[in-house]
Amino acid sequence: MKKYILPILIMLAGLAISCSAAYYSVFGLAKLFAGAYLPVIIMASSLELSKLVIASLLYTYRKTLPKLLKTYLTIAVVILIGITSMGIYGYLTSAYQTTMNQTEVVDSQLELLNSKKTSYDEQLRLYNDEKESLTQDMTSLRSGLSNNKIQYLDDKGNIITTTSSATRKSLEKQIDQSLERQNSIILKIDELKEKTFEIDEQINEVKVNAASSGELGPLKYLSSLTGYEMSKIINILLLTIIFVFDPLAISLIISANFAFSQISESKKKTIIEDEKVYEVYQEPTPQPLKPESKEDPISPYISPRDMKMLQNPNISAWRKNKIRKKYLGG
Repeated sequence: MKKYILPILIMLAGLAISCSAAYYSVFGLAKLFAGAYLPVIIMASSLELSKLVIASLLYTYRKTLPKLLKTYLTIAVVILIGITSMGIYGYLTSAYQTTMNQTEVVDSQLELLNSKKTSYDEQLRLYNDEKESLTQDMTSLRSGLSNNKIQYLDDKGNIITTTSSATRKSLEKQIDQSLERQNSIILKIDELKEKTFEIDEQINEVKVNAASSGELGPLKYLSSLTGYEMSKIINILLLTIIFVFDPLAISLIISANFAFSQISESKKKTIIEDEKVYEVYQEPTPQPLKPESKEDPISPYISPRDMKMLQNPNISAWRKNKIRKKYLGG
């Protein structure tokens, strides 16, 4: 039973790869010819099955098949491998394009959101600068209001210190206007911060919901690492897969046929050897023995070896009698 394990594993591996290759190929070809979806699936499925049968046939009867037929079948298998590879390529490129389209939509959304956020950040910077400028101006106005003093000499020559009501009113009016503008700016800043926060939430939501970004993450990394476009990298990857996929499946199917044929030949060899051993060690067929007298109820057969001993004049009578007793009994 142990000798069957490896051939069975080879066969299962070959069938697994063949079935997966057939699946991708069939549906890939169906996408290429979407106008005849069901007929293409039926046609491609029958071609995939016939390819495996032909590969096994070519190996099993490679010595007895007519040369012309063997040549045609070999070419047919190579062409079918090419068709399978084309179907796999179509299926995988279609899947990649779908993911790529989703990624482009996500990138466009992120670009728009980031653009809005940049605009809000710029407005925030301007309002913050204006707010800081107003704070400095108000500090200067308050300082001027506290220092609003004028001095003059009265009729007696005394120095009189007082405040200018006109200047005070002017400063207070400017301070009120600055406060009003500052409050308006604070409201604008709060509004812009809220919008920026909403934009950040939208960006995070888009990133979380964009599963395609994670799928193409390794390809994006390879693109940035090698400097090649992502489409070129995926093309190289797909070509590598299809050049290995179906040829490996056919090779494993042929290898399974070879492994089972080796077991069969080993069995035949063992049977032949056993037959030879049986022929070498087979007991000789007994020969008829004539009784020496009418009273001897002798056995009808005797082995050639004992016959020679009975016919040998150099054998003692005692030995001959013993041999005869072996067949006559008593």
